[in-house]
Amino acid sequence: MKAARIVILGIALAAGGTAAYLVTSGDAPPPPAPAPAPVAQLETTEVLVASSDIGIGQAILPQTLRWQVWPSAAATSANFIRKNERPNVIEQIAGSITRVAFTAGEPIREEKLIKANGSGYLAAVLPAGMRAISTAISPETGAGGFILPNDRVDVLLIRAQKTGTGEVYNSETILNNVRVLAIDQTVEEKNGQRVVVGKIATLALNSRDSESLALATRLGTIALALRSLADSQQAEEDEKRRANLNARENINVVRFGQSIQMLK
Repeated sequence: MKAARIVILGIALAAGGTAAYLVTSGDAPPPPAPAPAPVAQLETTEVLVASSDIGIGQAILPQTLRWQVWPSAAATSANFIRKNERPNVIEQIAGSITRVAFTAGEPIREEKLIKANGSGYLAAVLPAGMRAISTAISPETGAGGFILPNDRVDVLLIRAQKTGTGEVYNSETILNNVRVLAIDQTVEEKNGQRVVVGKIATLALNSRDSESLALATRLGTIALALRSLADSQQAEEDEKRRANLNARENINVVRFGQSIQMLK
């Protein structure tokens, strides 16, 4: 019996050894994964942005601005204000008034700011040579209230002329493609408001056109005709033309109910 047990034990050891050999000498382990390629370091710069929403006509305060890290490749435009180039710019532009609204995180651009030097918003945004003049409007004469600040309008004069048989009404366009500065005291859309039903519209005109509008308000009813947004491309050229008109002044004489325009 001893000999049989020894034989069985030997066979078991041999089988275990064979199994272990087969396991260890099976498939070779996979080669180690290659090391990852080094990641290129992204170059960044700090750009001046609005830290909160800033409405049109509001003064810039230091707490409304902050520096934000931007990829250098995305901040190549000269319109961006970079900290490495102008580290003290926040103090320099503090107190400026915004021409347009900024949303939180939007880069600050100096061409959208005005140095007011103590003046109000309207005086600051008026181009040189232009005047702000107001005229009464109503929903009927103001495109149903759909005219908003910064829209472009034509100014119409509607007046009555007495005849032997009664009154005859006629109308004429006295000013073309002028900018609306404000409706009442609203200079921007508020909380998504798309309609401003006001009683006073403030327009940007040169000196001569201001006189024409002031006279027209005495001759009849003023109505504003809203122009297409596509006309805004011509608007800047029209404003420059108005601001640089010939220095000759108009003398307006009303005779027998008719306006006669004479050049000085």
